[in-house]
Amino acid sequence: MSTTNTGVTASMRGHQLPVPVPAGEYARCPVTDLLRGLSDKWTLLLLTLLGQRPYRFNELHRAVEGISQRMLTRTLRTLETDGLVAREVFPTLPPTVEYRLTPLGVSLLEPLSALADWAVGHHAEITAARQRST
Repeated sequence: MSTTNTGVTASMRGHQLPVPVPAGEYARCPVTDLLRGLSDKWTLLLLTLLGQRPYRFNELHRAVEGISQRMLTRTLRTLETDGLVAREVFPTLPPTVEYRLTPLGVSLLEPLSALADWAVGHHAEITAARQRST
């Protein structure tokens, strides 16, 4: 990355990538790992919803049109495994399960919001560039 690019954060400018980038290093990169987990079809949407308030499973299922129960379960389990979502079971009949963001999940909302703001702000430019390249 060029050091003259003032739009790049200091932490990105300060890290020199070897060229060529070794495949193993790329695969072990914490940023690559996080983006891989966030880039599936449902994760960002679920994080955004859970950032507003806790949800019961069936509420989430109704709130996200087109998601299957199986995919909702898988995505929530992954988010729970990553420490971003907490699952709480209440002793009712039938059991009620509620999902909420953990403090780690809440801490992810600000950088995700910044990325979302950037995407919305540059959407027209990206769309135009895609149209020029086809």
